[in-house]
Amino acid sequence: MNPIIKLSDNAALRIKEIMSNAEKNSLGVRVSVKTGGCAGMSYVMEYTKKVNPNDEVIEEKGVKVFVDSAAVMYLLGTEMDYKKEELSSSFVFNNPNETERCGCGESFKIE
Repeated sequence: MNPIIKLSDNAALRIKEIMSNAEKNSLGVRVSVKTGGCAGMSYVMEYTKKVNPNDEVIEEKGVKVFVDSAAVMYLLGTEMDYKKEELSSSFVFNNPNETERCGCGESFKIE
């Protein structure tokens, strides 16, 4: 079975970096989806200190990513990447399920 989210090497490296600065009882990062933004939905990433019973746990390349159970159907097959550009850096979600993305890249839509 394919993982819900695949991590690029850059994403795994960046998660390792931010976890080294996280509070000691943080277990990893949680990825979820919330409604909002011009296209209707946006990705949310945050530290997590506990495992929810329905979380999907992705352990890959030495890091743990917890996927909120409500987000699984929106994220299947997504690759999580980390892009560093001259003036900004951010995690990028390459999601094959997206049918639309807003111009600013902050939100997406799935039909």
